[in-house]
Amino acid sequence: MSDMTATEAAAASAAALTQETPPRAARLRLLSYNIQAGAAASRFRHYVTHSWKHVLPHSACLQNLDNIAAIVHDYDVVGLQEVDAGSLRSYFINQVEYLSQRAVFPYWYHQTNRIRGKRAQDVNVLLSRVTPTEVIDYRLPGVIPGRGAIFLRFGTRKEPLVVLLVHLALSRRARLKQLAFLIELVNEYPHVVVMGDFNCELQSREIQTLLANTRLRAPMGNGLNTFPSWRPFRNIDHILVTPSLKTANPRVLHYTYSDHLPITLDIEVPSTVAVKPPQGTVAIRVQEVTQAP
Repeated sequence: MSDMTATEAAAASAAALTQETPPRAARLRLLSYNIQAGAAASRFRHYVTHSWKHVLPHSACLQNLDNIAAIVHDYDVVGLQEVDAGSLRSYFINQVEYLSQRAVFPYWYHQTNRIRGKRAQDVNVLLSRVTPTEVIDYRLPGVIPGRGAIFLRFGTRKEPLVVLLVHLALSRRARLKQLAFLIELVNEYPHVVVMGDFNCELQSREIQTLLANTRLRAPMGNGLNTFPSWRPFRNIDHILVTPSLKTANPRVLHYTYSDHLPITLDIEVPSTVAVKPPQGTVAIRVQEVTQAP
């Protein structure tokens, strides 16, 4: 019998390695944070006395953004609400691009909610270190237009991980309509994360309806209080997941750079989902969630 060629030996070695080393589950660190466009608040009266910060620039804004960038830097997928895309109140700085650059995120996408002339541009934002394969911008139903959901898919269409970022309405009636839309969307996929500012607590009729009609669950128990940031007594920010995703370390981070506190959760994605490993320090900024050349 002739000796095995170098090519055959390499192929056999690769096959053995494949058999001995099955694909490992990806562990991702998630964070959701309503940043109020970098306008910190530390008292209820600031909603009146500091209301001008929602339409005019203020000196502490950039320092707050730098602090927020330092917080989100340690996470793999980040959902932000109430970010300004470049207007008078933000010194015409696109806060989405600013944060992605300062926190070194390879991918970012923003969804415009409301444009109030040159004074303010409210957007939702997803930042990711993991390579996304699809993004969809959904408009949610409501009497007052402007609420939306960002749909981000990782992996293949056959078995993806889906992350939905939401910022729901202030009224219960509108939230129920918006969640009815999300229920249909969530039930199409086995591995789903829904996170954001729901404007309602975990025990509310709205979220209980969402949980009862989907496979979503709340790994944060009875909810973690995130609002108001200076004395949190309401749990209105949530990260909900389907049972296929193992979870760990649900936490509220006590940083008062907004009127909300950030919440975090670690998830383990099944090895059957082709999620590329997080890219920790790749300085690529992409607006449409596609890889830069």
